[in-house]
Amino acid sequence: MFKIKTMNAIAPAGIETLERRGCTVGEDVDNPEGILLRSADLHQYPLNPELLAIARAGAGYNNIPVVECANRGIVVFNAPGANAVAVKEQEIASLVLASRDVLGSIDYVKSIADRGEEIPKLVEKGKSAFTGPELMGKSIGVIGLGAVGALVANAAVSLDMQVWGYDPFMSVDAAWRLSRAVLHASTLDEIYENCDYISINVPHTETTHHMLNDEAFSKMREGVRIINESRAEVVDDEAMTRALESGKVAKYVTDFPNEVILKAPNVIALPHIGACTPESEDRCAVMAAEEMYDYLLNGNIRNSVNLPDVALSRMGVCRLCVIHHNVPRMITSILDFISQKNINVEHMINKPRGGYAVTIVDLSEPIGEDVADAIRRMNDVVRVRVL
Repeated sequence: MFKIKTMNAIAPAGIETLERRGCTVGEDVDNPEGILLRSADLHQYPLNPELLAIARAGAGYNNIPVVECANRGIVVFNAPGANAVAVKEQEIASLVLASRDVLGSIDYVKSIADRGEEIPKLVEKGKSAFTGPELMGKSIGVIGLGAVGALVANAAVSLDMQVWGYDPFMSVDAAWRLSRAVLHASTLDEIYENCDYISINVPHTETTHHMLNDEAFSKMREGVRIINESRAEVVDDEAMTRALESGKVAKYVTDFPNEVILKAPNVIALPHIGACTPESEDRCAVMAAEEMYDYLLNGNIRNSVNLPDVALSRMGVCRLCVIHHNVPRMITSILDFISQKNINVEHMINKPRGGYAVTIVDLSEPIGEDVADAIRRMNDVVRVRVL
């Protein structure tokens, strides 16, 4: 069957998903058709010619050269939503940590451990230093209403908070998942102006890079508390440091520590553990494995980050899968060539995404490599597979 190379420690459930389908899976697999990974950096990694797919057992994919992969006809998958419950739960914990000085109070109690009978009195005397506001009745802005953001927004509603949501690219599925109590913010400024807490749940892109900067902080309420389960780069750390030092931001909880933010006051930095639960790792690994296997076997693409999602139930006896540039008459050229061979088309689909498109054609009879090679030689064809 297929050869799959693993990078990083992949949850056994994901490996078993592939092995029980006959795949060879392991770290030492040479010339793989698929790579299953978590955080390994592939930007300098030599991609072998046989490689067809890369599956990330998680949501982020900054560690994968997605543009180069698209240019070479390599489909890159991720596992959106598979870790959403784990991240949501950490965000709820982070809201409490941002409000009540739980960590400081724990350290204080540890510091008086050797005071014997004085401990109860010292506890009562010192506890006022660690008080903080309740969440109930406060307003929270959730930026990004994807799999994680929608869960955070709904959980905040359950905590009796006033919830504002902002996501200009929210999908229909996400909208169905969202509580009716969530207020729609049409701009980020509405979030900044109205919210006591801000939760960031967006991918790091050119658009979101340093979206929380000096200008953004200037529009926020005094003493706002910010939770970042997105990526470090969506926050300008120098600007955040200034906002923390001035009191504009009362507390910053981030899952992405670095040398700048760790020196700032009122920061709670966690070691990127938002998705680190055994349940989450299992779900991510299984989802990534299933996506990759379906593509390798059937050519179906689900949850790709660099090529269009396209899926077709199999009909006929042979399937032709073509990744090509999204240009006029490409489909016509492929179908005309097939018809010249007196081969009937049983079923087909074409989906575009940006500069690329994928065409899947189910045929009434097998085609040989001579036909596939002829299609490969067509202008703007990136990759051809016969399944």
